[in-house]
Amino acid sequence: MVVCESLVRIFRTGTRARDGVEVQALQGLDLTVQEGELTALVGASGSGKSTLLAILAGLDTPSAGTARVDGTDLGTLKGRARTAYRRRTVGTIQQQTAANLLPYLTARENVQLPMGYAGTPRRRRAERARELLGLMGIAGAADRTPAMLSGGEQQRVAIAVALANEPRLLLADEPTGELDTATSEEVFDALRTANTELGTTVLIVTHDALVADQVGRTVRIRDGRTSAEVLRHPAAAGADGAAEGQEYAVLDRVGRLQLPREFTEPLGLTHRVRLVLEADHIEVWPDRGRPRPEDTEVRTRGRS
Repeated sequence: MVVCESLVRIFRTGTRARDGVEVQALQGLDLTVQEGELTALVGASGSGKSTLLAILAGLDTPSAGTARVDGTDLGTLKGRARTAYRRRTVGTIQQQTAANLLPYLTARENVQLPMGYAGTPRRRRAERARELLGLMGIAGAADRTPAMLSGGEQQRVAIAVALANEPRLLLADEPTGELDTATSEEVFDALRTANTELGTTVLIVTHDALVADQVGRTVRIRDGRTSAEVLRHPAAAGADGAAEGQEYAVLDRVGRLQLPREFTEPLGLTHRVRLVLEADHIEVWPDRGRPRPEDTEVRTRGRS
């Protein structure tokens, strides 16, 4: 569903090109998301998560590399084709609950609005809105405006709005960031319902450990590249619903690997390292000049 290859996004500060400073938000990022996956994207502020989401949403374009969603090359989209992509292929949910809904429309009218832009027949709009609000567990709020809804209810209406035109990909940017724990669980359950009941591929940017620990796959971004992934299996889930996961470092298309700082600092791994290829693994050694004979002897004894 999503394929990013060597994705680069460069921003320039300042009003004039010669006075500005280049900032690389994405630095050759590779990412693949399979159809039907529910995936969380995590990383520190400034790591490139929101920039990636903006590109996938059709709101921004890459400086280099490729980003494809459902076979569409986002770097080549122009004008009407980009508008059509945003109306049909992708749905988005923002962190700020008020930013997702028009305050003077009811929940039902908010859900019907994007269908009107897409040319959906009026009768189908009403039926689809009723189905989605029911699926989100808020059918009783159909005639209420956002001011009459709680934060969690607003976000569930926002999910229904994002799903109105049956998108292939749903993007959620910190959807639980302004909510308490109990309400966050309700919103995440709604996203999981969209994934399981409708088959929609869901990509969530989050700092919420509750969300990140309950998806099958969590991808970590660091310094504009994917650095690690955690894969979880539902069969290993505990009493709290969180599954035990195995973390993997990510090897990109050109063989680059980001080693965690908590690994490199205690061992003094800086600037250069020595790599030793063994039969079934690769060893990483600090740069301390030429290998000493006793180092080779110890390693050989250890294997025997």
